[in-house]
Amino acid sequence: MKRIIAVNSNCYHGYSIEDAIDGIQNAGFHYIELTATKGWTEHVFPTMSFNALNAIKDRLKAAGLKPFSLSGHTNLMDGARIGDFVANMRLANFFGCDYIVSSIGEAHLKDNAVASNDEVARHIRGLVPYLEEYGLTLVLENHGEHSSGAIIKSIVDLVGSERVKINYDTGNVIFYAATDPMQDLPGCVDEVAYMHIKDKIGGAKEWNFPVLGKGQVDFAAIFGLLEKAHNNCPLSIEIEFTQAGPRDLAEINQAVLDSAAYLKKLGMEI
Repeated sequence: MKRIIAVNSNCYHGYSIEDAIDGIQNAGFHYIELTATKGWTEHVFPTMSFNALNAIKDRLKAAGLKPFSLSGHTNLMDGARIGDFVANMRLANFFGCDYIVSSIGEAHLKDNAVASNDEVARHIRGLVPYLEEYGLTLVLENHGEHSSGAIIKSIVDLVGSERVKINYDTGNVIFYAATDPMQDLPGCVDEVAYMHIKDKIGGAKEWNFPVLGKGQVDFAAIFGLLEKAHNNCPLSIEIEFTQAGPRDLAEINQAVLDSAAYLKKLGMEI
């Protein structure tokens, strides 16, 4: 089935949004996930001037890239950061996005006890009116303390809104949970509305996320599972290299090109 296949601008961490747009366009893609992660990759950000944001929007249009999603990672368990996330939702709406991506954040209460899934769901449920106002689906990424699809599914089920679903990250489940995605994904696939396709070399806590097809993630099996489940969720490529990062911009551009070639080899249309 035909599905959206995008590139996350975070692949170009350390480089400009203009560099990201050029590289993603040159690789033949038509969709981009914009990154607005405070203190990490601020390719677009609510504090940018209106003129600067319009210039980015114009450049995306000229490149034939649709910004269908925004990565707006914020600690959703920190009440002081909710304003930041609402600002990211407005930004996503400005760019015409359908999805906003975030992990949950460190789910600790003031007394350092770990919050229950009910408590986490209550916090996230409070965001639903904003999601409705800005026409967005929040896709929660398996990350950190909430590292498996099973955990995120239990929270999504408790939230009980079509506006809140799972962003399944195929590399994070190995890095944080030391679990093969094909052991975890079948149990949550019905709630997966978005997927970061990220390859992985090595085990838990080993930062090595290479070009697609160069690691241990069985993407053919994952795509087969999605097809069997009639799940047409968008896929967004994320390449994070090693902790040393890419050598230069040319290495990122080649990695995006090579990932496109790998997907085509699996029969995917970009």
